[in-house]
Amino acid sequence: MKIEKIETWLVSKWLTVRVTTDTGLQGVGEGTFWGFAGAAEQIVKAVADDLVGEDPSQIEYIWNSQYRKYSFPSAAIMSALSAIDQALWDIKGKRLGAPVWDLLGGKVRNKVRAMVLLDGGTIDDFVASARRAVADGFTAAKFTPFPQGWSELSYAQLIRQNTAIVAAVRETVGWDFDLGIEIHRNMVPGEAIVFAQEIEKFLPYFYEDPIGPDSVLSMGEVAEKIRIPLAAGERNSGIWQFREFVETAGIHFVRPDVGLAGGITQVRKIAAIAESHHQQVIPHNFLGPIVTMSCVQLAAATPNWDLQEYVREAGTPRAAVVKKTAQLKGGYLLIPEAPGLGIELNETGMKKHPYEAGPGERSRRPDGSIALR
Repeated sequence: MKIEKIETWLVSKWLTVRVTTDTGLQGVGEGTFWGFAGAAEQIVKAVADDLVGEDPSQIEYIWNSQYRKYSFPSAAIMSALSAIDQALWDIKGKRLGAPVWDLLGGKVRNKVRAMVLLDGGTIDDFVASARRAVADGFTAAKFTPFPQGWSELSYAQLIRQNTAIVAAVRETVGWDFDLGIEIHRNMVPGEAIVFAQEIEKFLPYFYEDPIGPDSVLSMGEVAEKIRIPLAAGERNSGIWQFREFVETAGIHFVRPDVGLAGGITQVRKIAAIAESHHQQVIPHNFLGPIVTMSCVQLAAATPNWDLQEYVREAGTPRAAVVKKTAQLKGGYLLIPEAPGLGIELNETGMKKHPYEAGPGERSRRPDGSIALR
């Protein structure tokens, strides 16, 4: 079997890749470098000439040959390789007539607990979203407890209003429900430490990205001074970056994105590194349905996989661009039995949702400076 063709589409906020072999088998993958998905697409097109004619079963060889070719690690390159890698695992499963989780060692669980993302802006918004999550059967949720216009607030008001949002959500969901608190890199270490101290009484399940992922040492400083389990890694990639976060930054949960961190090949290794330190995996996942399904496959076979970040898919581009999304039942994602990833593209649906990265994050402080620090 040989790779015959590699196709790409920019859909909504992500890159979709399909690899076709000379036997007609096809595999799909997704890249999640969402702000600059076009750059990742160009890399896929650039490496396609290298990959046409290669044996798609040689996944490790293909990954390393392209990653090492020019030795320029970047988010765009990793996103491109992540999408190709998922597609190759999809092909391998279809060729062998087995789901990807079976190729990774078999099931360690029968279903995957979903962590739904809450919408918000005001306390009432967050409360309504939390109430809906409970009614829909979820037992875990994540949210960013920042009010509208947060960047213009004084230090004391920011801490107070953020804390009030966390308190209201905890009161809404009760104590038989796990809450992940995402700071979204909106704070500097001092602010993040004080806020963590204010909300620890609400027993958050984790405290995510209190500061930007720029410095492992700075993240470690925060970890040393808070008493909430720390989560990080959604914008990082490869086993080398994650090794430093795992060993130095004091984190308790790693957050790799299968569409950015290196695909199934790298994320299974990242999970193993975390497992050796008794850390759990809560993957980043807010974009397309292929990454969701790749995560479910990994979750089925990975002992330290914990929660699965989940965005409701009904009525969104996620549901329109594939023939069937991952199935959700009672707050859990079901593990598919179909060969490969268990997901197929809907080309008609993809055409209806062209790429749109959006305005990005441009919150400013009263003096005009960028609030994200």
